[in-house]
Amino acid sequence: MNGPNVDEFTVPEKILLAADTLDKQEQSPFSAEALIVVSWQKFPKTFGLKGYADQHPDSNKILSSIMGEKGLARRGWLVKMGQKMYALTREGRQIIRKVMLEDAEPTSDNGATLKLPREQERFVLVLLDSTAVQKFEENRKGELTFADACRFWSITENMKGESLDGKLHQVQATLSELDRQFADSDAQLSNGRVITAGDIRVLTNIHRYMEDRFDRHLNLLRARPSKRTV
Repeated sequence: MNGPNVDEFTVPEKILLAADTLDKQEQSPFSAEALIVVSWQKFPKTFGLKGYADQHPDSNKILSSIMGEKGLARRGWLVKMGQKMYALTREGRQIIRKVMLEDAEPTSDNGATLKLPREQERFVLVLLDSTAVQKFEENRKGELTFADACRFWSITENMKGESLDGKLHQVQATLSELDRQFADSDAQLSNGRVITAGDIRVLTNIHRYMEDRFDRHLNLLRARPSKRTV
């Protein structure tokens, strides 16, 4: 038989596979409820309610494996994106590839990885190395500040009006373009780091989350009158 025996996987690994299923269906970020259902559907013997394994999932067992002291979020395999909303992290995807006995660095069907143009690579690196992404991956989302968001977007608190909206639109447009580029291939950066479509989706989700969270701050900048007159 080809491939690993998934029945022998640990409970966290099985939940991670369920998360990967949702991620590949482009349901990211996904809710804890969706992860409970898919985990149970894939592994009813492991996650079924005692005595009713074929009818109901054991929600508590799965939730404790997600959010507990040794849960997937604490391990850094999942990142919390909102109220009971999660997404896979790079480390989570690396674990999936490892347990599924796939290559450590995924490649496209022809065995090649994309090489990003310099501007796109710089854009991705700025986002990945930002304090906002670090706080998300370390489950410190509550500590996010507008300054973190500004560094993520490469904007200043002096921007206003069209300049501000233009920059935010550019970030969203570049992320959308990268998502399309990564549909069939991953990209290897000049520093050796491999970036997947899933990574781009996480960055997109962080971007959208911060737009919502700091909506008031952004509107204040938009409403600030210009000091310069033509």
